[in-house]
Order: sequence, then structure tokens, then C-alpha cells
Amino acid sequence: MDPVDAVTWPVRTERLTIRRATPADAEVAWRWRRLPEVGEWITRAPTHYDDFVEQFTAPFRLAVTLIVELEGEAIGDLMLKVEDGWAQAEVAEQGKGVQAELGWTLDPAFQGRGYATEAVRGAIDVCFGPLKLRRVHAGCFAANEPSWRVMERLGMRREEHSRKTGLHRSGEWMDGMNYGLLAEEWAG
Repeated sequence: MDPVDAVTWPVRTERLTIRRATPADAEVAWRWRRLPEVGEWITRAPTHYDDFVEQFTAPFRLAVTLIVELEGEAIGDLMLKVEDGWAQAEVAEQGKGVQAELGWTLDPAFQGRGYATEAVRGAIDVCFGPLKLRRVHAGCFAANEPSWRVMERLGMRREEHSRKTGLHRSGEWMDGMNYGLLAEEWAG
């Protein structure tokens, strides 16, 4: 069973609703994910609608994708991927499913109002609440200041600023930043 299935969805924050993605959400997610200002920073910038739908609806993708809604309208998506922590062989079993990688995109029409921070806060609450994970982490290109600012606003600790480790689709090798947060550090 997927650990995220154990959460009672949807999850509500002060202004937002966060729910599991369905194949029907591909059409609305295409609305913001196809925009150049969003595509500049995400791992896979979609260029063709049919390819995007195929990728979005793949079982492994749907398993980690959440939709962020404001008053019933989808305005962004989150990735919440439960994963194993690194562990030595003798204790590898205790390291299974103990942390999550987070990621997010938001429709630019809704940026600048704290929605990304609120949505990611909601995802962290799920990780440290019902999922009982010990750690979350997220990364971005260092040039993607809005993303690392969200992480810092939420109290995530910068664990790495790597020099020219990520190849951007522009052809430029860019610096990367990785942030983490432990359950015991989370004030909620």
C-alpha cells in the first residue's frame, strides 16, 4: 500500500484544499505547467499536451502528485514522494519509508500571495502528522529564489549549496540548493 493512501484526503489549510491528483487533473495542470516561467524551473517542461497527459497520468506520477485548490479551483500541484533514508545494511529495514521529497508548482496568476508557502506547510504537516515521517527535503536551482525562499520561510535548513551541479535546459550548468527539515524541528 502507498503510505500516502493512509492520509484522510482532502487536507485543508487556512485558505487551501490539498487532495490526491486524478487523471482528470492533467488538463488543468497543463494550464500552468506549460507556461515558460513555470517550465524554466521544473524537471520536465511539457511541450505537447498529449505527452504531458501521458506523463501526468502515469501511475508512479499520480502516486506522488497532489493538487492545490483555492475555493474549488486548482491553482498548483505538489509532489510528496515518500522514500527510504540512507541506512547501513544491518539496519536498512528501519530506513524504509521514513522521509519525503517535496516539490511544487503554482499557477503564476496566484503567486505572490503566500499560497505556495501555505500549501507546502500543509504537505509538511501531512508528512510529520499522519505519515509520521522523520524528515522532509526539497531542492531547486539556486537561481530559483522564490522556491528557496519558501523553504526558508518554513524553517527548512539549507543543507547544501552546490556549485554548477545541475544542467539547466538552457545548456548552462547552474548551482543547486537543497534544504531539509526534521520532524522534531517542525513547529507546524
